[in-house]
Amino acid sequence: MSGHQDQDHGHGAHDSHEGPIKTPKQLAWAVFFAFVVPIFVIVLLANYVSTDAKPAAGSVGLEEQAIAARIQPVGSIELKDASSAGALKTGEQVYQAQCAACHGTGAMGAPKLGDAAAWAPRIKTGFEALLNSALKGKNAMSPQGGGEHSDVEIARAVVYMANNGGAKFEEPKAPVAAASAAN
Repeated sequence: MSGHQDQDHGHGAHDSHEGPIKTPKQLAWAVFFAFVVPIFVIVLLANYVSTDAKPAAGSVGLEEQAIAARIQPVGSIELKDASSAGALKTGEQVYQAQCAACHGTGAMGAPKLGDAAAWAPRIKTGFEALLNSALKGKNAMSPQGGGEHSDVEIARAVVYMANNGGAKFEEPKAPVAAASAAN
């Protein structure tokens, strides 16, 4: 009996060490697929990468101007020397650039330039009240009339318009720092 047990034990041990490939035909298929499947995957990936969407011939997508337009900054900053007396605009320049659109035509109830009757009640409130309205906005007029001028330039425009309407306001001088820098 002991010989029979050894034989059973030997067969059981031999069966447990066999791999999943039991015949030469299975071995041939395993070798075939071990080479074909990776090559097939590589070919598919190469095809996928090479057929990616590309700009058409003659398109402007890669021209330098098109690239520059796509990557340009959204905004920009312009630094001005506020204390420079030479950089300050006159009242008439500011009026022409910013105020004439409404005050030249009387749009939205704005008193027209030179209309003494329309300016008289406003002039009576004084220069500071007029300047405050111009800087902070009043009724339909936005602050500074929507412009980007310094407070001194806006004050000069207020004096220009009010004096054309009959006032005798004195034009504001350049800031003290600018006056001392000019000397």
